[in-house]
Amino acid sequence: MKYRQLTKEQFESLHEEFARFLASQSIDVKEWNQIKEEKPKIAEEEMNVFSDIVWDDVLTKTKFVEHYSKTAVNLFKCDEKKIKRIAIKINWDINLLEQEGFEWLMKNPLDNSVDIFTGDKEYNTERNSEIFDLIEKGGSISRGEIFNYFEQIIA
Repeated sequence: MKYRQLTKEQFESLHEEFARFLASQSIDVKEWNQIKEEKPKIAEEEMNVFSDIVWDDVLTKTKFVEHYSKTAVNLFKCDEKKIKRIAIKINWDINLLEQEGFEWLMKNPLDNSVDIFTGDKEYNTERNSEIFDLIEKGGSISRGEIFNYFEQIIA
C-alpha cells in the first residue's frame, strides 16, 4: 500500500465511487458482501487499492498545505518539481490555534515579534508521497490564500 487506507467515514462518503471501482473489477454488491464475509484479506486488498487511487488523485490536485501550532505556521506551496515553504514563528505568548491569535497574526504580519522564513527544495522522493507525509504530520490541504497573502508581504 502506497499511502494508508481511507477511514470508515471517508469510505462512506465515497460509497458511490467505491461501488463504481468494484464494478470496474466486475464485483457486484452481492459478490462484495460474500468477499467481505469469506475472504476478508481480499476485501482488505480491494479497499487498499481504492484508497491509493483516491489518495493519488487528491494529492495530485493538491497545491497548498498548511500546518499550525500554538506559536508557528508552516505554509507550503506544492509545485510540480519543488515545494516552497513560508515558516512563521511568533515570539510572544499568543495562540495561533485560537481565532483571536490567528486574527492578530493576519493584522500584524510585520510586527517585531513575528519572524518569517522562506525556502524551497526539490522533492526527495515522489511528490505525492511527500505531500501525504505533510498531511499525516498534521497538515491540511488548503486553497493557498494564506500562503499567497504572506508571499505578497515578503516579496
